[in-house]
Order: sequence, then structure tokens, then C-alpha cells
Amino acid sequence: MSGTDDAPSDEVEPARAERPEWDDQYVDAVADRLAFNYDLERDHDAGGERFDLYGRLTIESQKQVLHQSLNWANYETVEHLFARRVDGVSEADLDALVDLGHDLAEERIDADEEHHGTEFTFVLVAPRIPESVREFVSGFRDRTLLKYGYYGAYEVNLVVVAPDREDAVASAEADVAAAFELWRDLDAAESRGLLGRLRTWLG
Repeated sequence: MSGTDDAPSDEVEPARAERPEWDDQYVDAVADRLAFNYDLERDHDAGGERFDLYGRLTIESQKQVLHQSLNWANYETVEHLFARRVDGVSEADLDALVDLGHDLAEERIDADEEHHGTEFTFVLVAPRIPESVREFVSGFRDRTLLKYGYYGAYEVNLVVVAPDREDAVASAEADVAAAFELWRDLDAAESRGLLGRLRTWLG
């Protein structure tokens, strides 16, 4: 056996080695959870708004017969994730993010037969979650069909997290909220939204 075979491996898991790092310890720990599924960026600009963390998750699916070249029903589903720290959060702040989501939909979606779905998920990391905000987010859902559904749909999701209080609230399809709940086991989190549907498709 060669010396090369006996040598210990110094390789680092690629996703962890390549992802950006954040000075904010909490955001960096969240990024560690997201890195295996999302392409991550720091200090991302979207519609004139700055976000500490941006992530993009892309899922492509197709049906085929006998050979890969004989395929149809090619679909793409994308999630855009935007997260930032704030000193406080109000319903007006959330309304502004929803409006931003609709603006980004016009800017970032190529509406055609191959587009299945796009999600715009906004996460605010705050010191605390006011009750009015909790009620707003927990009851929120905003889904828009494109050309009556022929070109798929897009959805705006909201999450508010207060990590120092181990508290979080998420809208119906925002399953990525589990990645921000560092006090919870990620594998045991309820499967909702885009990642939940992915787990269903993959069995």
C-alpha cells in the first residue's frame, strides 16, 4: 500500500469550504445549514434593498422515456431567499417586503411553459416578535398564477425570527424557517413548502 493511500485526508466538505462567511455568528450558523441546498451570497441587493444573506435553490425536473434525449415536461422551480437583521419589525415592514416580492417576480421570472414555480422568501431577524406581527405572518399566504397557471406560479413567503428568545413564526409555505431555528433539530422539522414538495417528489 502506498504512502498516499495511508495518508489522512485533509479534504473539507465542498459546500462548507466554498460558502461565504458572516461576522454575525447567528447568520453564519444558519448559512451552515443552508449551504448544502442553496447557493449563498453576502450583502445582496434586491430592488434597492440590502440583505445580509441571499440564497438561491433551483430544482429541475423532467420526464423521459428510454433515453435522456427523449424527454418532455421539463420544469424548473426556484426559491430566492432574503434575510437580514433588523432592530424591530412591524406589519408595515412586512407589507413592504411583500411588495418587493411582487416587483422581483416581474424582474426575475421568465414566464414560459418550463417555469413551474418561484418562491420569494423574506426572513427578518429581530430582537422580539410582536403579537400583531405573529398573527400577520402565521395567517399570510400570497400565491400568484402566471397566465392562469399555464406558466406556473410564484409565491411570497414571510419569516420572522427572534433567535435570542428561541422564537419564530413563518407563513404557510416557508419551510426554510426551520434552518433559522437553531434551537431545533433540522431533520425533525415539519416538511412544508418547496423543500417539503421536493422530499415528496423524491419519495
